Amino acid sequence: MSEQLKSIIVNGIVITLISLLLLFASTWWRMNSQFSQGEEAFRKGDFPGAVAGLESALRMYIPYHPAIEKAAGMLWKIGENNERLGDISRALIAYRSLRSAFYADHWLVTPGKSWIAKCDKKITALAPQQHER
Repeated sequence: MSEQLKSIIVNGIVITLISLLLLFASTWWRMNSQFSQGEEAFRKGDFPGAVAGLESALRMYIPYHPAIEKAAGMLWKIGENNERLGDISRALIAYRSLRSAFYADHWLVTPGKSWIAKCDKKITALAPQQHER
């Protein structure tokens, strides 16, 4: 193998690694940013802002990142709170957002399978009630 070919291969590998690192860093930053916005909206009682921010954070899925479980837990709590208040439409929005975010993260595996199963049960139970009102 010629020196020129070796140089091209090494440069290609370095460029690929740097690109992957930049992609990972960008995803990490955007996920943290969306989570912070969703968390702030949650504290303020801003339903649309909280759901949008937390769902967006989940869609930036990075395995084992602690914000993933926190965002999922907060969306679940939003759903339960609205369910207790009798606002079935908002509860369903929260549960469906949580479920769809994990489905959107599917690539080699589907993360959040336990959350998806919990949401499916809630949605199945609540969807008929939504039309009764």
